[in-house]
Amino acid sequence: MRGEVEKRGPRAGGHGILDAMTSQVPTAEERWGKFYRWGPYGLLAFASAVGAGTASFFMTRGEMYAAGVLVAAAFVLQVWWDRARRGLPGRSGRSLPGWLYYAVRTAIAFVLTWLNPLFSLFAVIGYFDANHLLPPRRVRTGLLVTAVTMAGSQSGGLPPASPSAWLLFGVIFALHAALVLIFGTLGEKEAEETRAKAATMAELERTNARLEQALAENAGLHTQLLLQAREAGVDDERRRLAAEIHDTLAQGLTGIITQLQAVTAADDPAVARDHLERAQALARQSLGEARRSVQDLGPGALEHDALHEALKKTVAEWSVRAGIRAEFTATGTVEPLHEEIEATLLRIGQEALANAARHARATRVGVTLSYMDGEVTLDVRDDGRGFDPFALPPRGASGGFGLGGMRARAERLAGTVDIESEPGHGTAISARVPLVRHD
Repeated sequence: MRGEVEKRGPRAGGHGILDAMTSQVPTAEERWGKFYRWGPYGLLAFASAVGAGTASFFMTRGEMYAAGVLVAAAFVLQVWWDRARRGLPGRSGRSLPGWLYYAVRTAIAFVLTWLNPLFSLFAVIGYFDANHLLPPRRVRTGLLVTAVTMAGSQSGGLPPASPSAWLLFGVIFALHAALVLIFGTLGEKEAEETRAKAATMAELERTNARLEQALAENAGLHTQLLLQAREAGVDDERRRLAAEIHDTLAQGLTGIITQLQAVTAADDPAVARDHLERAQALARQSLGEARRSVQDLGPGALEHDALHEALKKTVAEWSVRAGIRAEFTATGTVEPLHEEIEATLLRIGQEALANAARHARATRVGVTLSYMDGEVTLDVRDDGRGFDPFALPPRGASGGFGLGGMRARAERLAGTVDIESEPGHGTAISARVPLVRHD
């Protein structure tokens, strides 16, 4: 067991050691920060050592003393700047103390280089931190001043002693100035790209925050939509069952009552027995339709017959049961239709026939099923007493499933139901649905 722990130990701690090593690696910004702080000290010390070693070649005794004072002043200036920089917001050099520090240091470096050209080793620091200390509009000015100092050192010292020295100074200064402008432009572009990247990153962070908020809101909306869909499904199922009960049980019970009333009014036992048998058949049929409705199955009339055959039998049975002359006609090319299309048109036809028997007091009914290009039409016409379609109550106001139920069934299939009627002139109901073939 101990051996297993020892074997797993280095592997388990490997990520921790790697993380610790990664966290100790300084970033580019940290490395430049250290250079800005300690670089001037190092360059000043190095330039002072070289200047002291070559003082006899370039400076008089008085100039040596002056150079010593300026070196001490540069050191004091650097110490002051270290302390002043710590009190600045975010330790940003682009402030009044930063400008003052850069200007005084550049002036000291210029005078030291005037006394001894090798002090340009200290003056070169002006090329590195001009962008860090000066405002953008003053960066090139600071770089050009540093370029004058560097050109004077490289041309033999300031001031040039001869026309040829002045010419050399001009050429070297032009070279430095060109480099300053080129690298300054590149630096500005890099700074702009850095700012653009920073702005892009900030915008991406804001976008991510908005996306997270939107995702949270979408999750809430999704939950709400699921709840609403569930409630809508429950309501739709209730409406379906209510419509099926109306189209099956209600119509069946109405037919049973009619047959039983005929039994009580019949004097002939044979006639009474016929009505009783019809009542029993209606009861069995209604019970079967009720079971099929609960199981969300199609009408029993369509179980073995196509729509036109089922409508033909339905019209014939209704005619015998209601005692009203009825005719069925099919036009066009008969095609096998989708189950929903057939069930919808059959239910609409049954409801239209039930209304004709219950309300119209008709003596003749005609049912026509038309197969046309792109749609199927079912027309039910009677010669009953008719009614005023505009005087009907709003859909659902009466709580029934008659004409409103027909329209609802057709609209579920992107169809329509049109009603034409006039008091004393019969009623015509036309249902139109898309022709959707079976399979």
